[in-house]
Amino acid sequence: MTRTLFSLFNLQRSLRLAAVWMILSLPSLQAQAADEVRRIDSAQSFAQLHERLAAAVVANKMLVVTQASASQGAASRGVSIPGNLVVGVYRNDYAVRMLDASIAAGIEAPLRFYLTENADGSTSLSWATPSSTFAPYASPALDEMARELDDVFAAIARDATE
Repeated sequence: MTRTLFSLFNLQRSLRLAAVWMILSLPSLQAQAADEVRRIDSAQSFAQLHERLAAAVVANKMLVVTQASASQGAASRGVSIPGNLVVGVYRNDYAVRMLDASIAAGIEAPLRFYLTENADGSTSLSWATPSSTFAPYASPALDEMARELDDVFAAIARDATE
């Protein structure tokens, strides 16, 4: 009985130490995550940037495969909020390569851009780098594909915001 109580005490102590470590490491984890998200601010209107993003996706030989907008949903209910749009971008040959490298990585597709309208009427285009999105899967083939997609996504963003 005493040995069981001692084991429980040690387990609780270990859990507390792990929780403290996690809390203390949060700022560094947040800083790391911020480095993996790219953002370009633009003077374009929300509608202009949306149109240019769609054109840039096509020009860079990718496809828009999903779109979701809380602002459009809110507008349908008579509520006005700043524009926002999540645009899923991918292409089937990348999907096949991704799944060949890691079935589990399939949850990450499509990769996304996030278009937001700022209070001053300007816009921002954000995206997580493909290399950071796929890094947790620890697959050299997936890492190689992700580096290619880093360049494609940077080109799309540049073309849309220039």
